[in-house]
Amino acid sequence: MADRDIALMAHLLRRAGFGASRAEIEARADQGYDNVVAELLNPGNEPGIEEDLMYRAYPSYFDKAAIETGQTEWVYRMINSKYQLQEKMALFWHTVFCSGDNKVDNARTTTIQIDKFREQGMGNFRDLLLMLSTDPAMLYYLDNIESHKTSVNENYGRELLELFSLGVGKDGAFNYTEDDVKACARAFTGWNLAPTIPVFPYGRTPFEFRYESADHDDGEKTFLGETGRWNGEDIIDIICKQPATARFISRKMYDYFVADEPPVPAWRQSQPRDIEAIKTLEAAYFDSGYEITAMLRTLFNSDFFKSETAHYAKVKSPADVVIGTVRMVGQHTEPQPGLFSVAMEPKYMGMDLLNPPTVEGWHMGSEWINSGSLIDRINFAADLLGNTELPGVKSIINRLMDRGEALSPDDLLDGCLDLIGPLKLADETRNELLTHAQRGGELRHGNQAEQDDFSRRTGEMLQMISTTSEFQFG
Repeated sequence: MADRDIALMAHLLRRAGFGASRAEIEARADQGYDNVVAELLNPGNEPGIEEDLMYRAYPSYFDKAAIETGQTEWVYRMINSKYQLQEKMALFWHTVFCSGDNKVDNARTTTIQIDKFREQGMGNFRDLLLMLSTDPAMLYYLDNIESHKTSVNENYGRELLELFSLGVGKDGAFNYTEDDVKACARAFTGWNLAPTIPVFPYGRTPFEFRYESADHDDGEKTFLGETGRWNGEDIIDIICKQPATARFISRKMYDYFVADEPPVPAWRQSQPRDIEAIKTLEAAYFDSGYEITAMLRTLFNSDFFKSETAHYAKVKSPADVVIGTVRMVGQHTEPQPGLFSVAMEPKYMGMDLLNPPTVEGWHMGSEWINSGSLIDRINFAADLLGNTELPGVKSIINRLMDRGEALSPDDLLDGCLDLIGPLKLADETRNELLTHAQRGGELRHGNQAEQDDFSRRTGEMLQMISTTSEFQFG
């Protein structure tokens, strides 16, 4: 099996999921790249969480009213789902269509939104926008429950255009006007929530959508140059056929799966990093009738995605750091104590799942890194990769032992880089790690003492790799 096949498959599984063990990477490479892409794009039905096991490992799991329960369950799914792209897309839409439980204050409603992203996130973009516009968490978060035909609240209408579909502008021009915002907001009057039942004695119940026709502004509206008695569905139809929408979703997907782009507010004045790649995705958007799966298929099979220049071209999000490392070391493959602590780690690194900081979401790329978050990222990865009792770390040690009776310091370093990546280091960084490895001399594993030393030094080398700047990219 060629090294480039392993590197490409590892790249695909990092981007279309949360990484994989070397054994899974090799098995997938044997399947063939095209077959793996096809499998990723056609997920089956994910079985439910084994709640009896979850209760034992995480006693607070019964409290579905707590947002931490939703965070823990989602992290567990990201670690263990057979359908990794499905979970990666749920996270993608959570970073695009942002609402937070810090305002909604109804954990079940918030987690149901993620369930919808999981179920519909690889479907049709029009259907996705329609789902979003009837989603109780979003309607509450962006105040559409306070929008009436006699008193319009423009919040949802504005963000639907600015952050969820068109973007403020492209190529130096604006994509919509204030009059378009007003017309959009009027079209969504009457899209509201049903009255809730009292909290006591049974606790909070999920919010439910209700359309109130008597509260809908049915008057004539002009939106993006088209005039009619538009309702919300009409607005979505008009939005989806705009070139700006194709540009927006294409650039979002490129940013998430290929290489870091500037935040959305900068897009009016900044050209895409790879305009030809964006045009390719735009064509897939229109040719397929707005199908996200078609765009993903085009993206994963493209030269711009497969190119070695795209490998490790993105700063890992906190979710990628946490989930990717846990999957690499083979931890939490079933509910066990400590899962809650792992689920809270993305928050400490700056990504509070189910609670984005604003409707704009998280600024990604290099903005994930600051003096505080970097320490958390390094400590988390180093603690796990240095634990030679974990299955994934043991597997790395055993694979290195299988390479021969003796391993030179060069072989130790290159072997570790290969098995957790393949990952390449800058010459200066590699030389520093090699100098450290050379202090211990050659590694052998002929007796128990040598095996213990071999394991210790391998864990130590993995820890040192986790502190490098290169490890922060995925």
